[in-house]
Amino acid sequence: MEQPVNSSPQPKEQGASLSTIRAAVMNWTRDLLIALGLAAVIIVFLYQPVKVEGTSMSPLLTDQERIFINKFVYRFEPIQRGDVVVFWYPRDKSKSFIKRVIALSGDTVEIQQGRVLVNGKELDEPYVPAQFADRSSLAPMRIPEGSFFVLGDHRNSSNDSRVFGPVPGDVIYGKAVFVYWPVERFGALPVAGSELQ
Repeated sequence: MEQPVNSSPQPKEQGASLSTIRAAVMNWTRDLLIALGLAAVIIVFLYQPVKVEGTSMSPLLTDQERIFINKFVYRFEPIQRGDVVVFWYPRDKSKSFIKRVIALSGDTVEIQQGRVLVNGKELDEPYVPAQFADRSSLAPMRIPEGSFFVLGDHRNSSNDSRVFGPVPGDVIYGKAVFVYWPVERFGALPVAGSELQ
């Protein structure tokens, strides 16, 4: 007479299986915590989330958009014409502004009815749509050593170096690099160097 087969796992096999699952969960949890810790370090020390307020950088950045800025990039490379930078407002250091670098230290900048000239050559500015351009003028100005001339892309709605003058480099604390909210705008900001014609 055949004996019925007991298909239920033996206690030893069950214990081994539970300890394998437990080890896998522990490893997964450890890896997740390490990844979260590294992400926190990167965000805290290298990148900083900021909220855009206002329309002075439209259409590149819109009001209430959330972006990441790179806080360390300028320790390794110089600020360049065309960079979108975040800085402490020279007239009130409790406020931050975001603008585009138009002229560098030692450059001479001039605006003739909305046309921007740097060192006597017109700046090619594809990031300024016709509807956001203005017709203002500014007498030639030489940018002091260690300072930068900045403008908003929405020229007829921007408080920038036309109003408060060149920005000292030591108040610039980051470069805008990535939009993370809203989701439909998620992605790296385009690199748009400002070319002299």
